[in-house]
Amino acid sequence: MTTSSLSGPDPMDGVIPGPAPTGDNADRPEKGSGTVTRLGDRVFRTLSVGSGVLVSLIIGLIALFLIIQAVPALMKNSENFFTYTGTWVTDGDQLQFGILNLLYATVVVSVIALILAMPIALGISIFLTQYAPKRLIGPITYLVDLLAAVPSIVYGLWGILVLGPALVPVNTWLVGNLSFLPFFTEPTQVANMSTGGTMLTGGVVLAVMILPIITAVTREVFVQTPMGHREAALALGATKWEVVRVAVLPFGFSGYISGSMLGLGRALGETMALLLIISTAGPLDFNLMESGETFATKIANNAAEFDSPLKTGAYISAGLALFVLTFVVNAAARSVVTRKAK
Repeated sequence: MTTSSLSGPDPMDGVIPGPAPTGDNADRPEKGSGTVTRLGDRVFRTLSVGSGVLVSLIIGLIALFLIIQAVPALMKNSENFFTYTGTWVTDGDQLQFGILNLLYATVVVSVIALILAMPIALGISIFLTQYAPKRLIGPITYLVDLLAAVPSIVYGLWGILVLGPALVPVNTWLVGNLSFLPFFTEPTQVANMSTGGTMLTGGVVLAVMILPIITAVTREVFVQTPMGHREAALALGATKWEVVRVAVLPFGFSGYISGSMLGLGRALGETMALLLIISTAGPLDFNLMESGETFATKIANNAAEFDSPLKTGAYISAGLALFVLTFVVNAAARSVVTRKAK
């Protein structure tokens, strides 16, 4: 009796070994293995991780630059940076400046823009993806996207020379008939209302500027709605609008919010258009007939006077506040999208 007979049959008996893997098969991971071994995958992963790290590094360096430039001026500031509403004093060692008025004007015009642009963008996206004939989808999409190519200064000129004067009768009617509301009371600077240089005009211009951004993102998300969701709703007897309401809108809500936040980021940092429409300081109230200065217009208005490190730091501190505000808005939007996804 041999050893092989005692230990049982050899599982490899009768098996003819195949050829060793060559070419692309040599780099392919074994079945069940989660390790990426192909060269293309390794290169793509390295580039992706490197791009993410590079973007994060650049943002961190920008934040560091703003902090380094702003801290000396903030240390010399004799007023509360967050609550001071008076005139900025940036000459000499006794600095006085604050961001409350700037924060108010920036948020107000941006909120007006969102209130006007979000419903219109949603309606355009639903129409293009669900109702529009195929021959109209291309031209309408092209026209909406073309709004994003118009320079900011052109929007500003349109706002102050065309839209502003056209809104003067509307402003007069609002003040005359709805003055019991805090949004439409008699302004302290009547000249701004008579020329249309109000925060309401600025908000309308910003709404037109951010409309293509919100529309493009929302439209692309709605197109990705699974066909099975739509067919299931139709099979249950849903109408066209009910399909949109129960299948398309829930699926695309996160994309709609993301596109709106991209538009809000554009509105918060807009400079040239608002510089031509609202660039004078206004009171801290809810009156949309007043003018005001945003973070961006305040910096642009005084950029020619940056002749000392402290004066420069005072205005860079406003840029730092806008930088932080943008981060807060994006974080809030991400939390909304995450909660909706769950």
